[in-house]
Amino acid sequence: MNLTLPPKVTDRAFDRLAEIGELTGESKALRVAVDGGGCSGFQYDIRLDEPAVDDLIIQKNGLMVLIDQISLPFLQNATIDFTDELIGARFVIENPNASSSCGCGTSFSM
Repeated sequence: MNLTLPPKVTDRAFDRLAEIGELTGESKALRVAVDGGGCSGFQYDIRLDEPAVDDLIIQKNGLMVLIDQISLPFLQNATIDFTDELIGARFVIENPNASSSCGCGTSFSM
């Protein structure tokens, strides 16, 4: 039985989104989308944005993560996280749907 669930957003990701809002003085939502392209066929597009009518909105403490309806099937059961490592700080997607991913961390195939 393969349950399809919306993506999860970690506390670290929400915390970083709050920090970005404090630094910029703007309270924008984090949009996570999947586009065609990249080294492996698909790539993540992660940016600050305003909600659209048909977005899935994941909320916590007034913060929002947005996923459009076209990207949603590619992000079923995924985890949206934030990592701060030696190679840099960034939002990351742990996606069980991806059959392979690229070394850049933003490109994947299914």
